[in-house]
Amino acid sequence: MSLRLYNTLTRTKEELVPLDPSKVRMYVCGPTVYDFAHIGNARPVIVFDLLFRLLRQVYGEAHVTYVRNITDVDDKINARALRDFPDLPLNDAIRNVTEKTANQFFADVEKLGCLQPTVQPRATDNIPQMISLIEMLIARGHAYQAAGEVLFSVGSMPDYGRLSQRNLEDQQAGARIAVDAHKKNPADFVLWKLSSKDEPGWESPWGRGRPGWHIECSAMSNRYLGEVFDIHGGGLDLIFPHHENEIAQTRCAFGTSVMANIWMHNGFLQVEGQKMSKSLGNFFTINELMTTRNFGSNMWHGKVLRLAMMMTHYRQPIDWTVDRLVEARSTLKDWIELASGFENDDAPPAELMDALSDDLNFPAAISYLHATHRVARAPRDLDGSRRMAAALQFLGLWNGETALDVYSYGYEVHNTGHIEELIAARLDARRAKNWGESDRLRDQLAAMGIAIKDNKDGTTSWEVKR
Repeated sequence: MSLRLYNTLTRTKEELVPLDPSKVRMYVCGPTVYDFAHIGNARPVIVFDLLFRLLRQVYGEAHVTYVRNITDVDDKINARALRDFPDLPLNDAIRNVTEKTANQFFADVEKLGCLQPTVQPRATDNIPQMISLIEMLIARGHAYQAAGEVLFSVGSMPDYGRLSQRNLEDQQAGARIAVDAHKKNPADFVLWKLSSKDEPGWESPWGRGRPGWHIECSAMSNRYLGEVFDIHGGGLDLIFPHHENEIAQTRCAFGTSVMANIWMHNGFLQVEGQKMSKSLGNFFTINELMTTRNFGSNMWHGKVLRLAMMMTHYRQPIDWTVDRLVEARSTLKDWIELASGFENDDAPPAELMDALSDDLNFPAAISYLHATHRVARAPRDLDGSRRMAAALQFLGLWNGETALDVYSYGYEVHNTGHIEELIAARLDARRAKNWGESDRLRDQLAAMGIAIKDNKDGTTSWEVKR
Protein backbone atom coordinates (compact mmCIF):
# COMPACT_ATOMS: atom_id res chain seq x y z
CA MET A 1 0.00 0.00 0.00
CA SER A 2 1.34 3.45 -0.92
CA LEU A 3 0.81 6.54 1.24
CA ARG A 4 0.27 9.95 -0.30
CA LEU A 5 0.99 12.91 1.98
CA TYR A 6 0.76 16.66 1.40
CA ASN A 7 4.26 18.16 1.45
CA THR A 8 4.36 21.79 2.57
CA LEU A 9 7.80 22.10 0.98
CA THR A 10 6.45 21.44 -2.52
CA ARG A 11 2.74 22.32 -1.96
CA THR A 12 1.73 18.99 -3.54
CA LYS A 13 0.70 15.51 -2.47
CA GLU A 14 3.58 13.08 -2.79
CA GLU A 15 3.99 9.36 -2.36
CA LEU A 16 5.99 8.53 0.74
CA VAL A 17 9.15 6.73 -0.36
CA PRO A 18 11.16 6.03 2.81
CA LEU A 19 14.90 6.62 2.59
CA ASP A 20 15.27 3.25 4.28
CA PRO A 21 12.18 1.00 3.99
CA SER A 22 13.35 -0.93 7.04
CA LYS A 23 13.16 2.17 9.25
CA VAL A 24 10.63 4.91 8.49
CA ARG A 25 11.61 8.02 10.47
CA MET A 26 9.37 10.89 11.68
CA TYR A 27 10.03 13.91 13.91
CA VAL A 28 7.30 16.13 15.40
CA CYS A 29 7.83 19.25 17.50
CA GLY A 30 6.52 18.68 21.02
CA PRO A 31 5.50 20.98 23.88
CA THR A 32 7.43 23.67 25.69
CA VAL A 33 6.71 22.59 29.26
CA TYR A 34 6.05 25.83 31.09
CA ASP A 35 2.26 25.43 31.35
CA PHE A 36 -0.46 22.84 30.74
CA ALA A 37 -1.03 22.12 27.05
CA HIS A 38 -4.09 23.85 25.59
CA ILE A 39 -6.57 22.18 23.26
CA GLY A 40 -4.84 23.65 20.20
CA ASN A 41 -1.68 21.79 21.24
CA ALA A 42 -3.67 18.56 21.17
CA ARG A 43 -4.28 18.77 17.43
CA PRO A 44 -0.75 17.92 16.21
CA VAL A 45 -0.45 15.29 18.94
CA ILE A 46 -3.56 13.51 17.63
CA VAL A 47 -2.81 14.05 13.93
CA PHE A 48 0.67 12.61 14.09
CA ASP A 49 -0.39 9.84 16.45
CA LEU A 50 -2.76 8.72 13.70
CA LEU A 51 0.02 8.94 11.13
CA PHE A 52 2.25 6.92 13.48
CA ARG A 53 -0.43 4.25 13.72
CA LEU A 54 -0.82 4.20 9.94
CA LEU A 55 2.92 3.91 9.35
CA ARG A 56 3.17 1.04 11.84
CA GLN A 57 0.32 -0.77 10.09
CA VAL A 58 1.91 -0.36 6.65
CA TYR A 59 5.59 -0.90 7.49
CA GLY A 60 5.43 -2.87 10.73
CA GLU A 61 5.68 -1.64 14.32
CA ALA A 62 9.41 -2.40 14.56
CA HIS A 63 10.17 -0.41 11.41
CA VAL A 64 8.87 3.03 12.44
CA THR A 65 10.72 5.53 14.62
CA TYR A 66 8.66 8.47 15.89
CA VAL A 67 10.50 11.21 17.80
CA ARG A 68 8.60 13.97 19.62
CA ASN A 69 10.71 16.29 21.72
CA ILE A 70 10.18 18.06 25.02
CA THR A 71 11.47 21.64 25.19
CA ASP A 72 12.52 22.11 28.81
CA VAL A 73 14.87 25.08 28.42
CA ASP A 74 13.20 28.32 27.40
CA ASP A 75 12.83 31.86 28.70
CA LYS A 76 9.11 31.26 29.34
CA ILE A 77 10.05 28.38 31.61
CA ASN A 78 12.51 30.62 33.48
CA ALA A 79 9.82 33.26 34.01
CA ARG A 80 7.29 30.70 35.23
CA ALA A 81 9.84 29.17 37.63
CA LEU A 82 10.62 32.57 39.17
CA ARG A 83 6.90 33.33 39.48
CA ASP A 84 5.83 30.02 41.01
CA PHE A 85 8.90 29.13 43.11
CA PRO A 86 10.56 32.42 44.10
CA ASP A 87 12.18 30.93 47.23
CA LEU A 88 13.91 28.02 45.47
CA PRO A 89 17.27 28.04 43.69
CA LEU A 90 16.57 28.65 39.99
CA ASN A 91 17.60 25.19 38.80
CA ASP A 92 15.31 23.55 41.37
CA ALA A 93 12.48 25.89 40.49
CA ILE A 94 12.87 25.13 36.77
CA ARG A 95 12.93 21.40 37.45
CA ASN A 96 9.70 21.69 39.46
CA VAL A 97 7.98 23.51 36.59
CA THR A 98 9.17 21.23 33.79
CA GLU A 99 8.60 17.94 35.62
CA LYS A 100 5.09 18.84 36.71
CA THR A 101 4.13 20.17 33.28
CA ALA A 102 5.70 17.34 31.29
CA ASN A 103 4.04 14.69 33.47
CA GLN A 104 0.67 16.41 33.04
CA PHE A 105 1.19 16.48 29.27
CA PHE A 106 1.97 12.75 29.20
CA ALA A 107 -1.15 11.98 31.26
CA ASP A 108 -3.38 14.20 29.14
CA VAL A 109 -2.33 12.82 25.75
CA GLU A 110 -2.68 9.24 27.02
CA LYS A 111 -6.33 10.02 27.81
CA LEU A 112 -6.66 11.33 24.26
CA GLY A 113 -5.84 7.81 23.08
CA CYS A 114 -2.32 8.61 21.87
CA LEU A 115 0.47 6.07 21.75
CA GLN A 116 3.84 6.95 23.22
CA PRO A 117 6.38 8.02 20.58
CA THR A 118 9.40 5.80 20.09
CA VAL A 119 11.65 8.45 21.67
CA GLN A 120 10.76 11.58 23.68
CA PRO A 121 14.06 13.45 24.12
CA ARG A 122 14.41 16.48 26.34
CA ALA A 123 16.34 19.51 25.21
CA THR A 124 18.40 19.64 28.40
CA ASP A 125 19.68 16.11 27.72
CA ASN A 126 21.02 17.17 24.33
CA ILE A 127 23.06 20.30 25.04
CA PRO A 128 26.39 18.72 23.89
CA GLN A 129 24.75 17.84 20.55
CA MET A 130 23.60 21.45 20.15
CA ILE A 131 27.05 22.83 20.92
CA SER A 132 28.60 20.45 18.38
CA LEU A 133 26.12 21.53 15.71
CA ILE A 134 26.84 25.22 16.36
CA GLU A 135 30.58 24.56 16.09
CA MET A 136 30.01 22.95 12.68
CA LEU A 137 28.00 25.96 11.50
CA ILE A 138 30.72 28.39 12.60
CA ALA A 139 33.42 26.29 10.92
CA ARG A 140 31.45 26.26 7.64
CA GLY A 141 30.91 30.03 7.67
CA HIS A 142 27.19 29.91 8.46
CA ALA A 143 27.32 31.35 12.00
CA TYR A 144 29.18 34.10 13.88
CA GLN A 145 29.56 35.62 17.35
CA ALA A 146 28.25 39.09 18.16
CA ALA A 147 27.18 40.91 21.35
CA GLY A 148 27.28 37.79 23.52
CA GLU A 149 25.36 35.65 21.04
CA VAL A 150 26.11 33.12 18.35
CA LEU A 151 23.89 33.87 15.35
CA PHE A 152 23.01 31.99 12.19
CA SER A 153 23.78 33.98 9.06
CA VAL A 154 20.74 33.62 6.80
CA GLY A 155 22.62 35.35 3.98
CA SER A 156 24.94 32.34 3.80
CA MET A 157 22.07 30.14 2.57
CA PRO A 158 20.92 31.03 -0.96
CA ASP A 159 17.45 29.43 -0.74
CA TYR A 160 16.59 30.44 2.82
CA GLY A 161 12.80 30.85 3.02
CA ARG A 162 11.91 28.02 0.65
CA LEU A 163 9.54 26.23 3.07
CA SER A 164 7.56 29.34 4.01
CA GLN A 165 8.01 30.89 0.56
CA ARG A 166 9.21 34.09 2.15
CA ASN A 167 11.63 36.24 0.22
CA LEU A 168 14.60 37.25 2.38
CA GLU A 169 14.72 40.72 0.85
CA ASP A 170 11.08 41.28 1.77
CA GLN A 171 11.83 40.22 5.34
CA GLN A 172 14.72 42.68 5.52
CA ALA A 173 12.54 45.56 4.33
CA GLY A 174 10.31 45.35 7.39
CA ALA A 175 12.95 44.45 9.99
CA ARG A 176 13.68 46.55 13.07
CA ILE A 177 17.36 47.03 12.32
CA ALA A 178 17.94 49.47 15.17
CA VAL A 179 16.99 46.87 17.76
CA ASP A 180 19.30 44.21 16.31
CA ALA A 181 22.22 46.34 15.20
CA HIS A 182 24.74 43.63 16.07
CA LYS A 183 23.32 41.33 13.39
CA LYS A 184 24.81 41.14 9.91
CA ASN A 185 21.29 40.65 8.62
CA PRO A 186 18.09 41.56 10.51
CA ALA A 187 16.76 38.04 9.88
CA ASP A 188 19.75 36.31 11.51
CA PHE A 189 18.63 34.24 14.48
CA VAL A 190 20.13 33.09 17.78
CA LEU A 191 21.88 29.75 18.13
CA TRP A 192 23.42 30.41 21.56
CA LYS A 193 23.10 33.23 24.07
CA LEU A 194 24.97 34.00 27.25
CA SER A 195 23.27 33.46 30.60
CA SER A 196 23.42 35.66 33.63
CA LYS A 197 24.02 34.15 37.05
CA ASP A 198 20.24 34.15 37.55
CA GLU A 199 19.57 32.17 34.39
CA PRO A 200 20.18 28.49 33.57
CA GLY A 201 23.32 27.89 31.57
CA TRP A 202 25.87 25.39 30.30
CA GLU A 203 29.54 25.83 29.59
CA SER A 204 30.41 26.24 25.93
CA PRO A 205 33.25 27.59 23.74
CA TRP A 206 31.37 30.92 23.74
CA GLY A 207 30.86 31.15 27.50
CA ARG A 208 28.22 29.94 29.90
CA GLY A 209 24.90 30.16 28.12
CA ARG A 210 21.86 28.39 26.74
CA PRO A 211 20.62 27.40 23.28
CA GLY A 212 18.21 29.20 21.03
CA TRP A 213 14.90 27.48 20.38
CA HIS A 214 15.51 26.36 16.81
CA ILE A 215 18.84 24.61 17.35
CA GLU A 216 17.24 22.24 19.85
CA CYS A 217 15.12 20.39 17.27
CA SER A 218 17.94 20.24 14.73
CA ALA A 219 20.20 18.59 17.29
CA MET A 220 17.62 16.11 18.58
CA SER A 221 16.30 15.09 15.16
CA ASN A 222 19.87 14.52 13.95
CA ARG A 223 20.76 12.48 17.02
CA TYR A 224 17.83 10.08 16.72
CA LEU A 225 16.96 10.15 13.01
CA GLY A 226 20.05 11.24 11.09
CA GLU A 227 21.00 14.12 8.82
CA VAL A 228 18.03 13.51 6.49
CA PHE A 229 14.82 11.69 7.43
CA ASP A 230 11.38 11.00 6.01
CA ILE A 231 8.74 13.17 7.70
CA HIS A 232 8.81 16.31 9.86
CA GLY A 233 5.52 17.51 11.35
CA GLY A 234 4.01 20.22 13.47
CA GLY A 235 1.41 22.97 13.55
CA LEU A 236 0.95 25.50 10.78
CA ASP A 237 2.25 28.23 13.09
CA LEU A 238 5.70 26.56 13.15
CA ILE A 239 6.41 26.89 9.43
CA PHE A 240 8.04 30.26 10.05
CA PRO A 241 10.31 30.88 11.74
CA HIS A 242 10.85 27.59 13.58
CA HIS A 243 10.82 25.02 10.80
CA GLU A 244 12.43 27.37 8.32
CA ASN A 245 15.30 27.89 10.73
CA GLU A 246 15.59 24.19 11.54
CA ILE A 247 16.06 23.52 7.83
CA ALA A 248 18.69 26.25 7.54
CA GLN A 249 20.76 25.00 10.47
CA THR A 250 20.59 21.33 9.55
CA ARG A 251 21.25 21.67 5.84
CA CYS A 252 24.11 24.11 6.30
CA ALA A 253 25.73 22.02 9.04
CA PHE A 254 25.67 18.79 7.04
CA GLY A 255 25.69 20.06 3.47
CA THR A 256 22.44 18.32 2.53
CA SER A 257 19.79 19.44 0.05
CA VAL A 258 16.91 18.76 2.47
CA MET A 259 16.40 18.10 6.17
CA ALA A 260 13.25 15.98 5.76
CA ASN A 261 11.71 14.78 2.52
CA ILE A 262 8.12 15.55 3.54
CA TRP A 263 6.97 18.42 5.77
CA MET A 264 3.44 18.14 7.18
CA HIS A 265 1.49 20.83 9.04
CA ASN A 266 -1.92 20.78 10.70
CA GLY A 267 -4.31 23.72 10.55
CA PHE A 268 -5.22 26.23 13.24
CA LEU A 269 -7.92 25.91 15.89
CA GLN A 270 -10.29 28.62 17.03
CA VAL A 271 -12.96 28.47 19.73
CA GLU A 272 -16.60 29.27 18.92
CA GLY A 273 -15.49 31.40 15.95
CA GLN A 274 -12.79 33.32 17.83
CA LYS A 275 -9.04 32.98 18.22
CA MET A 276 -8.29 31.20 21.49
CA SER A 277 -6.78 33.59 24.03
CA LYS A 278 -6.72 34.04 27.78
CA SER A 279 -7.90 37.64 27.45
CA LEU A 280 -11.12 36.50 25.73
CA GLY A 281 -11.71 33.85 28.39
CA ASN A 282 -11.87 31.05 25.79
CA PHE A 283 -8.49 29.50 26.52
CA PHE A 284 -8.95 25.85 27.53
CA THR A 285 -6.31 23.31 28.43
CA ILE A 286 -6.70 19.63 27.53
CA ASN A 287 -6.86 18.80 31.22
CA GLU A 288 -9.46 21.49 31.90
CA LEU A 289 -11.80 20.11 29.22
CA MET A 290 -11.60 16.66 30.82
CA THR A 291 -11.82 17.68 34.49
CA THR A 292 -13.99 20.82 34.74
CA ARG A 293 -17.34 22.00 33.38
CA ASN A 294 -15.96 25.27 31.98
CA PHE A 295 -16.76 24.45 28.33
CA GLY A 296 -20.42 23.80 27.60
CA SER A 297 -21.10 22.96 31.28
CA ASN A 298 -19.69 19.48 30.64
CA MET A 299 -16.62 17.40 31.22
CA TRP A 300 -15.56 15.69 28.01
CA HIS A 301 -14.10 12.20 27.70
CA GLY A 302 -10.66 12.16 26.07
CA LYS A 303 -11.87 9.92 23.23
CA VAL A 304 -14.66 12.42 22.50
CA LEU A 305 -12.05 15.17 22.20
CA ARG A 306 -10.07 12.91 19.86
CA LEU A 307 -13.05 12.24 17.59
CA ALA A 308 -13.95 15.94 17.56
CA MET A 309 -10.45 16.65 16.22
CA MET A 310 -10.88 13.98 13.52
CA MET A 311 -14.13 15.41 12.18
CA THR A 312 -12.16 17.93 10.07
CA HIS A 313 -9.29 17.23 7.68
CA TYR A 314 -6.01 17.82 9.48
CA ARG A 315 -4.89 20.61 7.14
CA GLN A 316 -8.11 22.61 7.51
CA PRO A 317 -8.94 25.02 10.36
CA ILE A 318 -11.19 23.79 13.18
CA ASP A 319 -13.86 25.81 14.93
CA TRP A 320 -13.91 24.20 18.38
CA THR A 321 -17.52 24.42 19.53
CA VAL A 322 -19.76 22.82 22.14
CA ASP A 323 -21.97 21.56 19.30
CA ARG A 324 -18.98 19.76 17.77
CA LEU A 325 -18.28 17.97 21.05
CA VAL A 326 -21.93 17.07 21.58
CA GLU A 327 -22.02 15.55 18.09
CA ALA A 328 -18.77 13.67 18.67
CA ARG A 329 -20.01 12.31 22.00
CA SER A 330 -23.29 11.05 20.58
CA THR A 331 -21.61 9.56 17.52
CA LEU A 332 -18.93 7.76 19.51
CA LYS A 333 -21.58 6.36 21.87
CA ASP A 334 -23.44 4.85 18.90
CA TRP A 335 -20.28 3.40 17.38
CA ILE A 336 -19.15 1.84 20.65
CA GLU A 337 -22.59 0.29 21.20
CA LEU A 338 -22.18 -1.47 17.85
CA ALA A 339 -18.56 -2.53 18.54
CA SER A 340 -19.01 -3.63 22.17
CA GLY A 341 -18.27 -7.30 22.73
CA PHE A 342 -16.25 -7.56 19.52
CA GLU A 343 -12.82 -6.44 20.72
CA ASN A 344 -10.34 -8.15 18.42
CA ASP A 345 -6.89 -8.08 16.88
CA ASP A 346 -8.20 -7.81 13.32
CA ALA A 347 -6.41 -5.56 10.86
CA PRO A 348 -8.24 -2.28 10.23
CA PRO A 349 -10.73 -2.45 7.36
CA ALA A 350 -9.29 -1.90 3.88
CA GLU A 351 -11.71 0.97 3.18
CA LEU A 352 -10.48 2.79 6.28
CA MET A 353 -6.85 2.28 5.29
CA ASP A 354 -7.55 3.56 1.78
CA ALA A 355 -9.02 6.77 3.22
CA LEU A 356 -6.14 7.40 5.59
CA SER A 357 -3.55 6.56 2.94
CA ASP A 358 -4.78 9.56 0.97
CA ASP A 359 -3.15 12.29 3.07
CA LEU A 360 -4.93 11.21 6.27
CA ASN A 361 -8.36 11.84 4.81
CA PHE A 362 -10.23 12.03 8.09
CA PRO A 363 -13.62 12.99 6.56
CA ALA A 364 -13.52 9.90 4.33
CA ALA A 365 -12.60 7.74 7.33
CA ILE A 366 -15.49 9.18 9.36
CA SER A 367 -17.87 8.60 6.44
CA TYR A 368 -16.80 4.96 6.33
CA LEU A 369 -17.59 4.57 10.04
CA HIS A 370 -20.99 6.22 9.64
CA ALA A 371 -21.80 3.91 6.72
CA THR A 372 -20.70 0.84 8.68
CA HIS A 373 -22.88 1.84 11.62
CA ARG A 374 -25.88 2.60 9.43
CA VAL A 375 -25.76 -0.76 7.66
CA ALA A 376 -24.84 -2.95 10.64
CA ARG A 377 -26.91 -1.58 13.52
CA ALA A 378 -30.38 -2.90 12.68
CA PRO A 379 -30.46 -5.79 12.84
CA ARG A 380 -27.05 -5.96 14.41
CA ASP A 381 -24.64 -7.43 11.88
CA LEU A 382 -21.79 -9.40 13.44
CA ASP A 383 -19.35 -8.71 10.61
CA GLY A 384 -20.14 -5.01 10.76
CA SER A 385 -19.64 -5.01 14.52
CA ARG A 386 -16.22 -6.64 14.12
CA ARG A 387 -15.21 -4.13 11.45
CA MET A 388 -16.35 -1.26 13.63
CA ALA A 389 -14.41 -2.64 16.60
CA ALA A 390 -11.24 -3.04 14.53
CA ALA A 391 -11.58 0.46 13.08
CA LEU A 392 -12.20 2.18 16.43
CA GLN A 393 -9.31 0.37 18.09
CA PHE A 394 -6.94 1.22 15.25
CA LEU A 395 -7.95 4.89 15.31
CA GLY A 396 -7.40 5.12 19.08
CA LEU A 397 -11.08 5.94 19.63
CA TRP A 398 -11.90 2.92 21.75
CA ASN A 399 -10.02 0.81 24.24
CA GLY A 400 -12.80 -1.21 25.83
CA GLU A 401 -14.80 1.68 27.32
CA THR A 402 -18.55 1.19 27.45
CA ALA A 403 -20.81 3.58 25.59
CA LEU A 404 -22.05 4.80 28.97
CA ASP A 405 -18.47 5.42 30.15
CA VAL A 406 -17.99 7.81 27.26
CA TYR A 407 -21.44 9.40 27.16
CA SER A 408 -21.98 10.03 30.86
CA TYR A 409 -18.33 10.92 31.57
CA GLY A 410 -18.15 13.32 34.49
CA TYR A 411 -21.60 12.36 35.77
CA GLU A 412 -22.76 9.69 38.20
CA VAL A 413 -22.50 6.31 36.49
CA HIS A 414 -25.83 4.52 36.39
CA ASN A 415 -26.47 0.81 36.76
CA THR A 416 -26.55 -0.06 33.07
CA GLY A 417 -28.03 -3.50 33.63
CA HIS A 418 -30.95 -2.08 35.61
CA ILE A 419 -31.64 0.49 32.90
CA GLU A 420 -31.67 -2.20 30.23
CA GLU A 421 -34.05 -4.32 32.34
CA LEU A 422 -36.51 -1.41 32.68
CA ILE A 423 -36.34 -0.68 28.94
CA ALA A 424 -36.95 -4.36 28.14
CA ALA A 425 -39.91 -4.41 30.53
CA ARG A 426 -41.35 -1.31 28.87
CA LEU A 427 -40.98 -2.91 25.43
CA ASP A 428 -42.89 -5.96 26.71
CA ALA A 429 -45.61 -3.65 28.02
CA ARG A 430 -45.86 -1.88 24.67
CA ARG A 431 -46.12 -5.18 22.80
CA ALA A 432 -48.94 -6.16 25.17
CA LYS A 433 -50.51 -2.71 24.60
CA ASN A 434 -50.31 -2.08 28.32
CA TRP A 435 -49.89 1.65 27.84
CA GLY A 436 -50.27 2.52 31.52
CA GLU A 437 -47.35 0.28 32.51
CA SER A 438 -45.34 1.57 29.55
CA ASP A 439 -45.85 5.17 30.68
CA ARG A 440 -45.02 4.29 34.29
CA LEU A 441 -41.69 2.73 33.25
CA ARG A 442 -40.89 5.72 31.04
CA ASP A 443 -41.52 8.03 34.01
CA GLN A 444 -39.36 5.85 36.25
CA LEU A 445 -36.48 6.06 33.77
CA ALA A 446 -36.95 9.81 33.42
CA ALA A 447 -36.75 10.18 37.20
CA MET A 448 -33.40 8.35 37.04
CA GLY A 449 -32.16 10.90 34.51
CA ILE A 450 -32.53 8.59 31.52
CA ALA A 451 -34.12 9.81 28.28
CA ILE A 452 -35.40 7.09 25.95
CA LYS A 453 -36.18 7.16 22.25
CA ASP A 454 -38.33 4.66 20.36
CA ASN A 455 -36.76 3.96 16.98
CA LYS A 456 -38.53 3.11 13.73
CA ASP A 457 -36.95 -0.35 13.70
CA GLY A 458 -38.73 -1.27 16.95
CA THR A 459 -35.72 -0.83 19.22
CA THR A 460 -35.38 1.70 22.03
CA SER A 461 -32.21 3.69 22.62
CA TRP A 462 -31.39 5.72 25.69
CA GLU A 463 -29.05 8.41 26.95
CA VAL A 464 -28.26 10.29 30.13
CA LYS A 465 -30.21 13.54 30.17
CA ARG A 466 -28.05 16.68 30.10
